Amino acid sequence: MSEAAQTTPQPVPPGAIAVVLGAGGFLGSHVADALSSAGYQVRLFDHTPSPFIRPDQEMIIGDLMDISQVSRAVQDAAVVYNFAAIADIDEANDKPLATASINVIGNMHALEASRLAGVRRFIFASSVYVYSEAGSFYRASKQAAERFTEAYHERYGMEYTILRYGSLYGRRSDQRNGIYRMLHEAIQQHSITYHGSGESIREYIHVEDAARMSVQVLAPEFANRHLILTGQEKMRIRDVMTMISEIMPWDVALHFDQDKPGHHYQITPYAFQPRVGRKLVLNEHVDLGQGLLDCIQEIHQQINHDQEESGIPLPSANNEQI
Repeated sequence: MSEAAQTTPQPVPPGAIAVVLGAGGFLGSHVADALSSAGYQVRLFDHTPSPFIRPDQEMIIGDLMDISQVSRAVQDAAVVYNFAAIADIDEANDKPLATASINVIGNMHALEASRLAGVRRFIFASSVYVYSEAGSFYRASKQAAERFTEAYHERYGMEYTILRYGSLYGRRSDQRNGIYRMLHEAIQQHSITYHGSGESIREYIHVEDAARMSVQVLAPEFANRHLILTGQEKMRIRDVMTMISEIMPWDVALHFDQDKPGHHYQITPYAFQPRVGRKLVLNEHVDLGQGLLDCIQEIHQQINHDQEESGIPLPSANNEQI
């Protein structure tokens, strides 16, 4: 089941404040920018300064695990987004206590602070892994946090929207992102290694598309809804790796380490669950090939910058370049 996201922007009340918890991260920073572009006064909250902050945004440094700091951050807010979490599945698998603390208790701090502040809508960043038997502690933490978010609405009437994101890619990502890792390996090592058979299927969505939809869900019809934000094309990871190898101006060797399959789903994240989410799609979206080229440009710039900072000579004009 899917529905198209609205392309007509919702009017933003004058002076409306949107708070983004975890705003210095990959997805949170893009949503913060989309909120600013939509006309909100955007307040960023993270444990370190965001490297992506815009001049028209406010930055508050704080700890999600300190509810008094969260309460100060959400004061006078109309909407609150919570992206603060341990979002890497492998990291979560190695840190179950930290995952439960940040992803579940941290979200409760955000909920309680938002309730006390009279926030109009609470947006929780979840994952398609809530449908799955894969994902280990990460999946369990998102499932629990979703239930607490729903319970706050049932008990206190606070509106929410739960966004279940799929496989994101785009600028500002890092080694925790699957597409970033593949591109970085292809550039630096001229090879890509995937832990698994490569037959796993994903619906990749560009982070800027996801950010735009994350703002559009503030429309009244998306209140108290569970929405799935994934791409519109199903692709095998093996095929994505092949696409990357064809984009590069040099040969890229593809390796599949089937002895280390990891904690990710293969064909689909879906196992039977009682609460169904609707898939939200954009009529216009970033093409995967164009999105990959844009990511390559950013990674190449980062590598050149790092080499200049470390004093390592850059490749000569006779060497292959991107």
